Amino acid sequence: MSDLYLRDKSSAIYIAGHRGMVGSAIKRKLEAEGFQNILVADSKTLDLRSQLSVFNWFESNQPEYVFLAAAKVGGIVANNTYRGEFLYDNLMIQGNIIEASRIHDVKKLMFLGSSCIYPKLAPQPLKEEYLLTGELEPTNEPYAIAKIAGIKMCDAYRDQYGCNYISVMPTNLYGLNDNYHPENSHVLPALIRRFHEAKDQNLSSVTIWGTGTPKREFLFADDLADACYYLMQNYNEKGLVNVGCGEDLSIANLAKAVKNVIGFDGEIRFDLSKPDGTPRKLMDVNKLSNLGWKYKVKLEDGLKIAYADFKSKALI
Repeated sequence: MSDLYLRDKSSAIYIAGHRGMVGSAIKRKLEAEGFQNILVADSKTLDLRSQLSVFNWFESNQPEYVFLAAAKVGGIVANNTYRGEFLYDNLMIQGNIIEASRIHDVKKLMFLGSSCIYPKLAPQPLKEEYLLTGELEPTNEPYAIAKIAGIKMCDAYRDQYGCNYISVMPTNLYGLNDNYHPENSHVLPALIRRFHEAKDQNLSSVTIWGTGTPKREFLFADDLADACYYLMQNYNEKGLVNVGCGEDLSIANLAKAVKNVIGFDGEIRFDLSKPDGTPRKLMDVNKLSNLGWKYKVKLEDGLKIAYADFKSKALI
């Protein structure tokens, strides 16, 4: 049932993490919809890990709606290397913003998590009720635990204080303003960079971590932003909502798709000494579909947009 949320174009809307891929996509969506009072603050202005700083910022700016897209994120290497930072930073960021939202009577908050919250060996596709039914993937356990805590905090605040806080769990994302760091990025942007460098350097092959058999689902970040906007207007329940396209492909086939978009003519090789991570992560998106939303951007089209964005930023 639709409620009168995000109808007033002058509403004060805070996007935490507006410079990241997700936050910037949400900002573009809101601007396209005509919202005129979007609140942002970069990390130099506002340290979200500091409770005092966050509370003071909320006192000064009085946001009515909050998109909590700020997080410390990364791929397998980053998650496994900076385990303490990933747990501490994410717990502090989300805890401070959620509590500040309660204190200052924010009308509605959306907490954004990740599909990595589900058990490593959960049945596929991943349904929302599979949360906390098994052990997590060890390499990103600290990050996943922080995100699970965020979901439960939103639910607890709904139960105790009547706060309309909702949680969405996106699948693997890609798009504009992605992180292309050679070690700390996710698989798809890492592949874009690797194939681009190989083409640029006339290399004969590109080596991919693991066997290439794990399957992943990928959603264009602007599709996620569209879903977030839709859910802020149409969803007001506890628990979480998966956001994805409901389709997946193997890492090997993903590599081939990236190779084709970039125009690399060499060979794809696999380093079997490197970890694969979770065997499969496909979201069950029936809950979202039943609410009336479906993705629009096909993978090949999204890859072309992402690659153009990568090249425009001269990241090499």
